Amino acid sequence: MLMSNSVNHKESARLFARAQRVIPGGVNSPVRAFRNVGGEPRFIASADGAWLQDADGNRYVDYVGAFGPLILGHRHPAVIAALAEQLERGLGYGASTAAEVELAEKICALMPAIEQVRLVTSGTEAAMSAIRLARGFTGRERIVKFEGCYHGHVDGLLVKAGSGALTYASTPGEPDSKGVPRGYSELTYILPYNDSAAVEALFARAGGDIACVIVEPVAGNMNCVPPAAGFLQCLRDVCSKHDALLIFDEVMTGFRVGLGGAQGLYGITPDLSTLGKVIGGGLPVGAFGGRREVMECIAPLGPVYQAGTLSGSPLAVAAGLAMLEAVSEAGFYERLDARAAELLAGLRQLAAKAGVPFTTTQVGGMFGCFFSGGALSGERALGDDEPISRFEQVMACDAEAFRVFFHAMLKGGVYLAPSPYEAGFISSAHSEAEIEHTLKAAAVAFETVAQD
Repeated sequence: MLMSNSVNHKESARLFARAQRVIPGGVNSPVRAFRNVGGEPRFIASADGAWLQDADGNRYVDYVGAFGPLILGHRHPAVIAALAEQLERGLGYGASTAAEVELAEKICALMPAIEQVRLVTSGTEAAMSAIRLARGFTGRERIVKFEGCYHGHVDGLLVKAGSGALTYASTPGEPDSKGVPRGYSELTYILPYNDSAAVEALFARAGGDIACVIVEPVAGNMNCVPPAAGFLQCLRDVCSKHDALLIFDEVMTGFRVGLGGAQGLYGITPDLSTLGKVIGGGLPVGAFGGRREVMECIAPLGPVYQAGTLSGSPLAVAAGLAMLEAVSEAGFYERLDARAAELLAGLRQLAAKAGVPFTTTQVGGMFGCFFSGGALSGERALGDDEPISRFEQVMACDAEAFRVFFHAMLKGGVYLAPSPYEAGFISSAHSEAEIEHTLKAAAVAFETVAQD
């Protein structure tokens, strides 16, 4: 049943006040804070399908989905059943299980670029481990990343990072976080995302020193920015030419944009891949995998050390297997794509009616919304025929318009990530009713932006 929200947020406010006394900033991850949009975060009490309910009983259509993993929506029966079955057998053992092997086999079968895979407990750990492995395999120290791409809070990667780091970034040219020695960032080359010429120029100058290139094949941490034509192939070509490894960070895109991830969607074979989100069914998990000769450098077979006490958590593995089985059904991604396209078409139509400059991006069930009236290079606004493809375009979009839109949508019962730099996610639980509810709220929200 669709419900309109009250204006009562007293319990969330009370919980936030309590949280601030014992948790830095009142949140356990900066991306949950409302610093970008103002106001106080909602505290969620429960969720079901495509809906969240906060501590005050207000309900919201959810387009965060725990930042990507809940591709089936909240409390999917198959995932809940798998967790209940595993709970009967125990929480964890500190030893190997048959289900770990089954999950690894399924990942390797669905992503041919992954010949062996190691389970870990987070996306950050996966990225950190993949880079250490690349350095160990190549004997080189320098790496390449792209501005606006986020690969976890690893010291050497917190430079021009996306996601929450865009909100808290420090002095230009410095690491995005205090506490990161400059020496770490000095080993990291930063290039513009989607700029093939810059990649080729760097490798022509320093290719022999580069261990790896790490990239989000679809950038999801400066909102959703798809790869430009030829960009991923350029990365593959220069890495192959200079004996560097290509790492696809598919923590967000793996099994989210397609059954074979972004590498399957775009037909590019990385040397290493990092995974997370969907393969845990909503529970904390991560993984990294790739070519057998590279993966065999990891302990206990090789000299590159990596370990994790809770890696391959039986609960996360059980939920992940149930999730992967569901998304493997014929037509699953086609239906998800169509639903997301329907939502975005409706949003664009409403924005145009209200006279609000607005554009969208989409790759599968992952999407971006941009208030594109901001100036680019201080000269002009983003044209309707110019797709979002560059970091500077994202940063030039109208953050104030997003702030107004966000709060209007929240009031209308729609929950978006509280930042203009986060991608949105749709699940298979989003039906026509949820889309209708969203667009009804959006009609009011765009008019509010226009009036503001």
